[in-house]
Amino acid sequence: YQRRVHGGPYKVGGKPTTPSNAQFDESLRSRDPEWGIRDLEEVQSIGGGHGLTLKERLEMPANNFLLVFQKS
Repeated sequence: YQRRVHGGPYKVGGKPTTPSNAQFDESLRSRDPEWGIRDLEEVQSIGGGHGLTLKERLEMPANNFLLVFQKS
């Protein structure tokens, strides 16, 4: 199986999952508007465009997620 694993904070439904993630997102975007916490659904859609399917979303410490994608 070909897998890709990504970890970090993500927005879910376009919203940060915690107030601290919202502050982190604002801090990143204040440095560069291209930066910021990515939206989980957008990352999933981009992966789908490359033949990857989200197989697992695991909660990690510090309000992060571990995303496991697998080649379709």
